Amino acid sequence: MDSKEVVEISDKGKGIPIPKAANTDYRYSAQKINPEMMFVNPISIEQPKGPSFTVEDEHLVKWANWEFHLKPDPRAGVIVSRAKVRDPDSGEMRNVMYKGFTSELFVPYMDPTDAWYFKTYMDAGEYGFGLQAMPLDPLNDCPRNAYYMDGVFAAGDGTPYVRSHMVCVFERYAGDIGWRHSESPITGMEIREVRPKVTLVVRMAASVANYDYIVDWEFQTDGLIRIKVGLSGILMVKGTSYVNTNQVPGQQNLYGTLLSENVIGVIHDHYITFYLDMDVDGSDNSFVEVNIKKQKTPPGESPRRSYLKAIRNVAKTEKDAQIQFKLYDPSEFHVVNPMKRTRVGNPVGYKVVPAGTAASLLDHDDPPQKRGAFTNNQIWVTPYNRSEQWAGGLFVYQSQGEDTLAVWSERDRPIENKDIVLWYTLGFHHVPCQEDFPIMPTVSSSFDLKPVNFFESNPILRIPPNVEKDLPVCKPAASA
Repeated sequence: MDSKEVVEISDKGKGIPIPKAANTDYRYSAQKINPEMMFVNPISIEQPKGPSFTVEDEHLVKWANWEFHLKPDPRAGVIVSRAKVRDPDSGEMRNVMYKGFTSELFVPYMDPTDAWYFKTYMDAGEYGFGLQAMPLDPLNDCPRNAYYMDGVFAAGDGTPYVRSHMVCVFERYAGDIGWRHSESPITGMEIREVRPKVTLVVRMAASVANYDYIVDWEFQTDGLIRIKVGLSGILMVKGTSYVNTNQVPGQQNLYGTLLSENVIGVIHDHYITFYLDMDVDGSDNSFVEVNIKKQKTPPGESPRRSYLKAIRNVAKTEKDAQIQFKLYDPSEFHVVNPMKRTRVGNPVGYKVVPAGTAASLLDHDDPPQKRGAFTNNQIWVTPYNRSEQWAGGLFVYQSQGEDTLAVWSERDRPIENKDIVLWYTLGFHHVPCQEDFPIMPTVSSSFDLKPVNFFESNPILRIPPNVEKDLPVCKPAASA
């Protein structure tokens, strides 16, 4: 680039035909509909009194017992800040999280050949997750009664432009249950109490070249925040001379899956690292790893031979809070305020509840993994530092890994009873299959931020049940 000279040309594509376009158009208008297929009838959630949330000053969202500030961002996509939940007993708004957002997305492809080894993308730092956000499609991306928020960004020459319908906010009810209990008939008590689970969702979708990422922040009335990432879009593929797997020599590595004639979908990973500046009832918090350990029952004490015990370990420094998940050495991960206690003496807190995830298997000294070293652990905790917000570093282009979350955390700074930031990495290993071609059905995973001794008791006991008179009766058109 400096000398403006062609240094080398590499052409490894001789004898590889251009794949045929047949059956690759994903638009509905191009589909051949089989008359034997059964389709789902149109569906919508009706809200006869309208939505229950409000958006004040275009950014402050209030819903049920929650309020938070919402901001589109060119790099992070969506920033959720000043999240507070109302205590059902005292009525006060209590701090949960000062700021949360997608800090970085690391997508390394697993083909080490000339044309592919460098395909190890940092989608937030290199492209801008928010800059790649596309307008959401009403009734398909977001349901009826959704509120849409535009993003206003600066172009390369400084001119402002609007990314319309970049974020949507809506209430979701999927028939889930908030809580329930029925007394057994043998008690003689005719008690059956059930509450529906209605939640509030903040959604954005970014089309980063071929892939589409759907990010949801879901707020629940019991104080839980669920952060969910969905993957869809078009696979990154490469050409091949093969049209059937029986042509592939036994020892040849395709670095992926033969998806169609002359098309290989390359194996790759996705890692989405979230920045979570937790302020649980105040800014000074501590990170507690609650180890769940098997204990042997002393001989003669009980017919039981073993049981489980929860052992709390407060992280003193950053290295104490570098966490890799282990299925057979389980733990819970709490962010607590040691200065605030419940009436029975437990420190108030929130815990991270992982769901399905993946860990990086690349060598730590592999150049792309040095840049993506923030994926070496699933959880990190650092003291708040204004300059440490982007897990891959402030400037990702040309980075060799000298300014990442992994480098900062090596300082091993004190984190007990401090203003701390929790970092969580959600991961996916993706071995493509034919169902992913030409468009992937959405796959998703999530994690929760869940109250743990934050409230004095179940905070949604006072939520009323649904009753028939409050809901409209919709009849099918054919019988109306």
